[in-house]
Amino acid sequence: MKNAKSYSSFQVSTTPLVVGAALIGAGMLIGFTGLLVGGTALVSASRKWIRELDVPPSEAVKHKWHQTKAATTAGASAWQQHNGMQKTHA
Repeated sequence: MKNAKSYSSFQVSTTPLVVGAALIGAGMLIGFTGLLVGGTALVSASRKWIRELDVPPSEAVKHKWHQTKAATTAGASAWQQHNGMQKTHA
């Protein structure tokens, strides 16, 4: 017994697929180019900004680190004195 309905096989036209793939590729190329141009401008501006700073970033970090260490030591010392845990030097 044969089926009354005839099922056709799944067929896709290749032309729209090729055009779609080409457009995706072109979009990716344009996006990558934009990323490259924007990244270059950002790096250039960052380098210029760093050169114009009065204090180099490495020196600023060292200064802040020393401030942090001093504040930590002062805080710990104050906490110990307040809680009667004064260090005794031998």
